[in-house]
Amino acid sequence: MSDIKFTNLETERLILRKFKEADVDTFFNYRTNPQVMLYQDEGWVNYKYEQAVEFVKKQMNFEPGICGTWFQIAIELKNTGNLIGDIAIHTLPEDINQVEVGFSLNPIYQNKGFGIEAVICLLGYIFNVLNMHRVVAITDVRNKPSIKLLEKAGMRKEGHFIKNIWYKGEYADEYLFALLNEEWQTPLP
Repeated sequence: MSDIKFTNLETERLILRKFKEADVDTFFNYRTNPQVMLYQDEGWVNYKYEQAVEFVKKQMNFEPGICGTWFQIAIELKNTGNLIGDIAIHTLPEDINQVEVGFSLNPIYQNKGFGIEAVICLLGYIFNVLNMHRVVAITDVRNKPSIKLLEKAGMRKEGHFIKNIWYKGEYADEYLFALLNEEWQTPLP
């Protein structure tokens, strides 16, 4: 387990922060939006408001670096204070020096550069503060916006898993993207 306490991260337009109780309604509304749920795993299907309340309460007091857990971070628009999405760090149980990242944005804030801004900020935190060895991201091969974002963030496609996951009634393909700490320290193109 990491002994580093999470503190807010800021970019030009965003604040990445812990969740707070006031986020529940907005979080529930965008996470249950059909556009957002299109590529979310089965755990988000039929998601209930009570689950959102519990999720936010848990994340408010959580810290990154706990083996096998997801640490979810709220993405706030700096100039309005609006919650626009969330981004996460999953500390991998097989190696605590490697993490998986994931992200979800409210559709009204997509295609405005907020996703890439948040991901690059999070990668900096993961490599420069948490000093992780490797970051991975897994996405459905049909999720073109996520693929584009991960490539733009400098992550390389390492694998194409063919029909490896049972997903909403059918087997689906996934891409695995990755980036090493030493690659992050080299300026990205």
